[in-house]
Amino acid sequence: MRIAICDDEKNIRELIGNKVAKQYPEAEIVFFQSGEELLLSDKHVDILFLDIQMSGRDGMETARELRKKDKSVILIFVTAVEEYVFQAFDVGAFNYIVKPIDDTKFVDILCRAVDEWHSQDTNVREPEANYVMINNGGVHTKVIIEDIVYAEVFNRKVVIHKLDDEIEYYGKMSDLEAVAGDSFFRPHRAYLVNFKYVEKYDATTIYLEKGTALMAKQNYPDFVKKYMKYNQRKG
Repeated sequence: MRIAICDDEKNIRELIGNKVAKQYPEAEIVFFQSGEELLLSDKHVDILFLDIQMSGRDGMETARELRKKDKSVILIFVTAVEEYVFQAFDVGAFNYIVKPIDDTKFVDILCRAVDEWHSQDTNVREPEANYVMINNGGVHTKVIIEDIVYAEVFNRKVVIHKLDDEIEYYGKMSDLEAVAGDSFFRPHRAYLVNFKYVEKYDATTIYLEKGTALMAKQNYPDFVKKYMKYNQRKG
């Protein structure tokens, strides 16, 4: 079992490392002092303690990038500001710890994370569907990424179109684009489309199973190239 700690403060890295070692002396503990260092590492991590507020690439951005290549890591955020907690679940966080760290809560979360790691059987488990949590007026809605037909910016809101529903919220299209993955393409600054639902297209418009999206002419060659790659992946 490999447990990683990513924090730009050396004393916090050592504090968490000592707590982990005390509870699980058999675990391999690795340290990263920045999000960049973590993302460049080729070591697979089973459990990750990730600070949100770091200089350079912050923890939330680091988590989004990490999820693109590793959806199995059990992610525990460490933060001094509790307001970031709601964003944590957008990237599939297992739990979070608020600084200053309470020993009892830390041990409880760590033990539950280890239990979760033991229960994982990658040979038989279905991979969990990638999703985002949308906050609209205090109501948090889980949206499966694959179910999004397209998203558009309208009246300063992002509107997510599914085959059977529409969800709107105040947010940035770039944030949704960052977690959507390579099955999506942004043909126009106001649109993000899912290749899965594309029925036909030309240099100005993408026609989907539900609705249409505008195509910026300068993005058309890149769209065609990536759509072809998507179809090759899907056979």
